[in-house]
Amino acid sequence: MSTIDKQARIYIAGHRGLVGSALVKNLQQKGYDNLILRSHAELNLTDQQATDNFFAQEKPEYVFLAAAKVGGIHANNEYPAEFIRDNLAIQGNVIHAAYRHGVKRLLFLGSSCIYPKLAPQPMKEEYLLTGPLEPTNRPYALAKIAGIEMCWSYNRQYGTRYLAVMPTNLYGPGDNYHPENSHVIPALIRKFHEAKQAKAPTVTVWGTGTPRREFLYSEDMADACVFLMNLPDQQFAPLLGSDEVNTGKFEPPLVNIGVGEDVTIRELAETIRQVVGYEGGIVFDPTKPDGTPRKLLSVKRLTDLGWRHRVTLKTGLATAYEDFTKPEFHMDC
Repeated sequence: MSTIDKQARIYIAGHRGLVGSALVKNLQQKGYDNLILRSHAELNLTDQQATDNFFAQEKPEYVFLAAAKVGGIHANNEYPAEFIRDNLAIQGNVIHAAYRHGVKRLLFLGSSCIYPKLAPQPMKEEYLLTGPLEPTNRPYALAKIAGIEMCWSYNRQYGTRYLAVMPTNLYGPGDNYHPENSHVIPALIRKFHEAKQAKAPTVTVWGTGTPRREFLYSEDMADACVFLMNLPDQQFAPLLGSDEVNTGKFEPPLVNIGVGEDVTIRELAETIRQVVGYEGGIVFDPTKPDGTPRKLLSVKRLTDLGWRHRVTLKTGLATAYEDFTKPEFHMDC
């Protein structure tokens, strides 16, 4: 049974991105047809007055906050000021407007980069703020941490019902396949596809191939988000964080979303090679950086609530590759 009425007014901020578009699809498949959507051109969420006016006019009852300024390592290094400024502005404006205009529940989407660079594996929600962050994306990570704290603070002070979720590495339809600033799965899909077309004898992959990474299909991520937002109050309320001053416990309003298992970059590259149908070899370049040896989320909090991922890595990669090879899609990336 759904907690959210099928006719409820639901706002998906950032509906055109990988995360937001998957949320829209999942909600529509579940029969929610009263979705409120605005492109960046229609609503600039860094504009506080425009954001407040939008909430006053549209009166959403539920909000999925997936809007963010995102990018790879290169973009994070080149534009750190924009990454912290824009993300702080977007989430600050949306969360405050949600409070002012009586939103019933809000789900804030973060990133696993909020956890310390050398956090124990798998990373539990309580590892937040226990060590230094990865310096290449620290401005982005700090903005997301501030978003969690903002949800937590509003819950404590105003009795709001705002929950933060931290998805692991995502991939799926509508991903960013840009040759310079895409993430590892879309980058490898493009690389193997182009090598197949060119009949190249080998494909070179950065690093040693030994780091381990966890990957979640974007539509599974969306399903987990809608599942959490639909939890009955007796299950939803305990997720909203406690007041540490009173309880003595560090319990942020935070739930990890992942698959609970990881693969090596070598295994990932081999699987993508098979999915693409590339028959050449794979060469690893150890002169290029590996990054963190392992990034795996603990998903016990989510699985204890009754949700598990459905799409296997190979099945998800096949769907992502099919999406990439649509004639209208990737050639302009």
